Amino acid sequence: NNATALWTLPKDQITDGKYKEFYNHFTGDKHDPFTWIHNKIEGNQEYTTLIYIPQSAGQFDFWNHEKPRGLKLYVKRVFIMDDAEQLMPTYMRFVRGVVDVADLPLNVSREILQESKDIEQIRSGCTKRVLSLLEDLAENNAEKYTTFWNQFGQLLKEGVGEDQANQARIAKLLRFATTTTDSPEQSVSLTEYVSRMKPGQDKIYYVTAETFQGAKNSPHLEIFRKKGIEVLLLSDRVDEWVVSHLRDFEGKALQSVAKGGLDLGELEDASEKQARAEAESSAKDLVERLQKALGDKLKEVRVTHRLTDSPACLVADEHDPGANLQRMLKMMGQNAPEIKPILEINAQHPMLKKMELLPNEGGHFDDYASVLFDEALLAEGGQIEDPAGFVRKINKLMLG
Repeated sequence: NNATALWTLPKDQITDGKYKEFYNHFTGDKHDPFTWIHNKIEGNQEYTTLIYIPQSAGQFDFWNHEKPRGLKLYVKRVFIMDDAEQLMPTYMRFVRGVVDVADLPLNVSREILQESKDIEQIRSGCTKRVLSLLEDLAENNAEKYTTFWNQFGQLLKEGVGEDQANQARIAKLLRFATTTTDSPEQSVSLTEYVSRMKPGQDKIYYVTAETFQGAKNSPHLEIFRKKGIEVLLLSDRVDEWVVSHLRDFEGKALQSVAKGGLDLGELEDASEKQARAEAESSAKDLVERLQKALGDKLKEVRVTHRLTDSPACLVADEHDPGANLQRMLKMMGQNAPEIKPILEINAQHPMLKKMELLPNEGGHFDDYASVLFDEALLAEGGQIEDPAGFVRKINKLMLG
């Protein structure tokens, strides 16, 4: 039939109009495809691929993992099945197209496809061709790649954890919002980020939040903004998946600005290290009083140098899940471990200086400590357990 004839013809004999007409026919999408690739592979395996990327994610329910997906499978030009999901990885479920294989049995089943080494190699070949197409767009037509990314970027991010064999290639295709652009548009590649790293910087810094504004305004960014160090602003749900699997890029480790003790290494000079040590020493008594007042709400209290304007922030221990990930797990109905945060204080902040002067009894120290903790919790996107109690304490402290 006409459809079969299309992909079996030499590419130079097919017009763009014919490619678009076929796409409209077999997908039901009234819009033209965004782009396509047509290949005939010969050698140990012989097969032809005609692969399309749609213009818009809105044309298909790509976010439903349970919905049938995959390419149409033909064997020797005979139609075998729709939605042969074994032919493409899950994160490329935005791809539409056909694969015509020369040497599979005509009675092939989904179970046989699952176990077939030939299909595994075809899947690998199709995946690499789509990645090559995207790499070409990213390098030679940035505007068109941006269009693709805005539609399908969140799906491609899934591949970081799903496709270990191609993780490095996928990582180069990722785009992010950062503190340099200060815009929700995800336009910065990791390659660009690395090219702008400060002398002596050996990590790629990021912060995660539920929204772009939450990431952009995170108190954890204060020292990084002061020093002009670029930070990735991650607010897509899939971003937690990305950073849990992508541990480094071109030898640069990815590091959350809201986890563990902040070590800026060569980005911090000797005078700053000395000032930090002095602040830790002078605030030792305050740290102990806060630890006692807040009790089992937190793991520990410590002096920080990541804050310049805020009085305090909450961070996760180095190997604990971050607060944003814990909230996401709870929202999805999963049993998130109850991890106590670390309260880091800016010992030079006027609020902390005032607290140092308060007596242990009758000076509202415990109320200040509770408000300090709840403010830090709100600032990093959390919810306080007792909003009415928080308001009462604020009113009480305002009245003096």
